[in-house]
Amino acid sequence: MKVGVPSSAGAYCIGVERAPYALRMGGLVEALAAEGAQVMDAGDLTTRRWKPDRHQPRVQNLDDEVASIRELADVASVLLAEGELLLVLGGSCTVAFGVCAAIARQGGTPNLVYIDRHLDLNTPLSTDEGSLSWMGMAHALGLDGAARELVEATQDTAILEPSRLVYLGVDDTQATEWERTQVRDLAITVVPQAQLTHHPRQAAEAARAALPAGPFVVHLDVDVLDFLDAPIAENVNGRNSGPSLAQLEPALAALIGHPDCRALSIAQLDPAHAGSDDTALPRFVAVLAAAVAARQLNAAG
Repeated sequence: MKVGVPSSAGAYCIGVERAPYALRMGGLVEALAAEGAQVMDAGDLTTRRWKPDRHQPRVQNLDDEVASIRELADVASVLLAEGELLLVLGGSCTVAFGVCAAIARQGGTPNLVYIDRHLDLNTPLSTDEGSLSWMGMAHALGLDGAARELVEATQDTAILEPSRLVYLGVDDTQATEWERTQVRDLAITVVPQAQLTHHPRQAAEAARAALPAGPFVVHLDVDVLDFLDAPIAENVNGRNSGPSLAQLEPALAALIGHPDCRALSIAQLDPAHAGSDDTALPRFVAVLAAAVAARQLNAAG
């Protein structure tokens, strides 16, 4: 199952809304099918583009983000009911919120492995950046200072519990003091960047093991990658740090290959940046296909 969320409303600028199309044109469907996956493409949801929101500069395009998350939760909850792995092509990092909301709509309790260079635990009060893609997990957890419209976009309470969120690949130098405090006070597990880079499979297995037993979802922000190895992210600051695509592959395979994995969401991919290296998107598609191949192999048993 595959669905696109072509939205950059919560991003820093336009660009990432083009990622679903770019991945399709990059041969993703064919690569997954070549690994034996039965691919059903549900198409794209509503296109929403970033625009400068001068009325709410600390929480830009909030209404669009709320609408995007609700739409994704509605559609993804139906697709998840089919029982196959759901692949969500974003868009900004708030797609992780929407996938968790879809799990809750099915009556489940979301568990999330969040692969990212950043913690995304800021709120409109802790930062003046205004980009909701840097605040997604703060709203999923319902932290103080988060915009209630987004926290309660799909239900009356926060969509995620701190014990059910694990980070993989975080660069602590990129975190704000507010974010570090939240991680400490809420006892959130963080598997750092160095561990992911040097021991990819073990790092992924450690992240999964830190979650409660049962179904889980994976979110991948491509800015976790070394930008010079794979210049595909909206954020270009990750140079000479973070895993290469080759290092990410065994980590992603360990997670997606696990039978309890229900969904993978992908975010912050900017095709304009990927255009600087003709190999970047094909190599990324190959990593996704390898993860699905691991799942197929495990299922065959």
